[in-house]
Amino acid sequence: MPLEFEHETRSAEETIAFGAELAAQLRPPMLVLLFGELGAGKTTLAKGIIHGLGAARLEDVTSPTFTLVHVFGHQPRVYHVDLYRVSSPAELDSIGLDDLLTEPAVVLVEWAEKLTLRTDWPVIEIRLEAPAADDRRRLRIRDRAGVLRGLARS
Repeated sequence: MPLEFEHETRSAEETIAFGAELAAQLRPPMLVLLFGELGAGKTTLAKGIIHGLGAARLEDVTSPTFTLVHVFGHQPRVYHVDLYRVSSPAELDSIGLDDLLTEPAVVLVEWAEKLTLRTDWPVIEIRLEAPAADDRRRLRIRDRAGVLRGLARS
């Protein structure tokens, strides 16, 4: 049964901290789909998740906009994917996302609306919105697998 809840952060630091809280609930295999406009905080949240999983230092996590995929850690392996520059299904196929799903990992996908891949992995969808011109962010979370139950209550 899907679990849906909202969370609001008031700064980039709070968004990173919430990402670390999310990370504490994630176990591979897991697909985390990030949706939101440019500047909504997708990479900031990903930074918190990747750091929270112990896969990288905060300063080592940047947007994979030009490389499309960054790989972090070993246990768990974390893939950070950015589909912003992907403009066709053929280009999406060339990334080899289905290959990433052959090993237990946490896969974070920014601009997930471009993703056409189907998987039986547990999926968490996070829609980020920046309702004002400051650092506040509204996160709408849909946890299809119900792994974030403890977080939804806090």
